[in-house]
Amino acid sequence: MIDFLKSYLYFFVAWYFRFWAQIQLAKWNPQVIVITGSSGKTTLMHFVESQLSSFAKFSHHANSAIGVPFDILNLHRKTFAMSEWLGLFLKAPLNAFAPSPSEKFYVVECDADRPNEGKFLSSLLKPDFTLWVSLSRTHSVNFDKLVGTNNFKVVEDAIAYEYGYFLENTKKLSIINGDSPYIQNQRARSKSPIVEITQSQFLQEYSVNTRGTHFVVNGGYYDLPDLHPQEIFYAIAMTRELVEYLKLPFDSDFSRLQMPPGRSSIFHGIKNITLIDSTYNANLISMRAALNMFEKLEAQNKWVVLGDMRELGEEDKEEHERLAQLLSELNLQKIILMGASINKYTYPYLKNTASNAEVLKFENHSDTLKYLKENIQGGATILFKASQSQVFEGFIEPFIENSEYLKKLPRREQYWINYRRQKGF
Repeated sequence: MIDFLKSYLYFFVAWYFRFWAQIQLAKWNPQVIVITGSSGKTTLMHFVESQLSSFAKFSHHANSAIGVPFDILNLHRKTFAMSEWLGLFLKAPLNAFAPSPSEKFYVVECDADRPNEGKFLSSLLKPDFTLWVSLSRTHSVNFDKLVGTNNFKVVEDAIAYEYGYFLENTKKLSIINGDSPYIQNQRARSKSPIVEITQSQFLQEYSVNTRGTHFVVNGGYYDLPDLHPQEIFYAIAMTRELVEYLKLPFDSDFSRLQMPPGRSSIFHGIKNITLIDSTYNANLISMRAALNMFEKLEAQNKWVVLGDMRELGEEDKEEHERLAQLLSELNLQKIILMGASINKYTYPYLKNTASNAEVLKFENHSDTLKYLKENIQGGATILFKASQSQVFEGFIEPFIENSEYLKKLPRREQYWINYRRQKGF
């Protein structure tokens, strides 16, 4: 009942804050750069920020129909308690007429997690530029009902159509992932020029090790200090195309790049183990990207600890079976699974096909953590990845050798710390 009310009231609440946000946005009148897609948005925004940080304001931690108006109005949730909302409703009119930011660009991460969200955000922002990095079945549970209507043959068509509103409302230039047929199908809606980024044309070299990642993208050499999946070349290429279009200086070293937590962060752990934290979120394309990167990483004794991919609706079974097929092709020592869907759909396939790996499944957090504490071996390299799992960071914390690195894990706010404590971490 509560979830139904939240869904029903979502856009009513969003429209209230949008009304006031429009006033502030009109006063400010920046050039708007929208970064969108099913996954990789936040990473791409950090690449853009490394280039435009002195010229632009960035919508960190805000990408929804409510979050973006909040960001424009400089409103922030702190405790996530219901009692906060009254203060936010009262502050919105005041903040609409507050002094505007001084930056001439507004770089906005935008989601389209539900029908009408892409339309809502694109009509509010009227972007000058759109960077559309990916398209997959993320939050497909919200779009299942549209399949079979309006020429949507599969759920990806419905999701892509919602994101396509950003192309429709972009005024100057869109830069898109040209390898996605679903994104390509939305091209005709654009009234502005489009630049396509494709792997065959832009990516010449890719390699990764524990010291960093090497790319050759469209003839340019990039050596980045963190671990990055191959698909990050889209972020490199899109950022360069945007910066060059704006006629701004381009830093080919990405010297100011700071990656957000939970996107393949690497930590030294106890017993000389290596921990790779990709716990922020997961769908099949981001799972594939992280696992393919992990496969290319030169290391002994590789483990993966994986949780459910969530909000998939009718595609839940198929996506988790596809994950199983992907895992069965990798050279891993242990595959540790936790979650209802991954145990139901991924585990049965893997236990018969993953001939080189020991495959284990656990029903709850405490049993998983107990197994890890009792069985982690010195020298192991362990990848952690899950979707919307606010507890998965708890699997990493006990094994980090330097406590200073804990602040580099995702969800360090007190609300999430308390949440994990309730779960036994």
